[in-house]
Amino acid sequence: MNIKPLGDRVLVLPAPAEEKIGGIIIPDTAKEKPLHGKIVAAGQGTKDEEMILKAGDEVLYGKYSGTELEFEGEKYLMMRQSDVLAIIEK
Repeated sequence: MNIKPLGDRVLVLPAPAEEKIGGIIIPDTAKEKPLHGKIVAAGQGTKDEEMILKAGDEVLYGKYSGTELEFEGEKYLMMRQSDVLAIIEK
């Protein structure tokens, strides 16, 4: 990964939107934006806030959180650690 977030920011790879619900194929325009994803890179934190998230964590985030980026054909979200609502533990 050639992107290194600064401060308390994380780079999230959103989970793919559902293609089919109960046998009905959903068109691209009607798909819901996913609210979970996997952190692919994390900053070092700030002097006021320690970074608790790390690459590989699966997280939940708000519907309008982050800034959408496209890098090498892949879509990502860049957001602050405080925009992450929870870590999904398996």
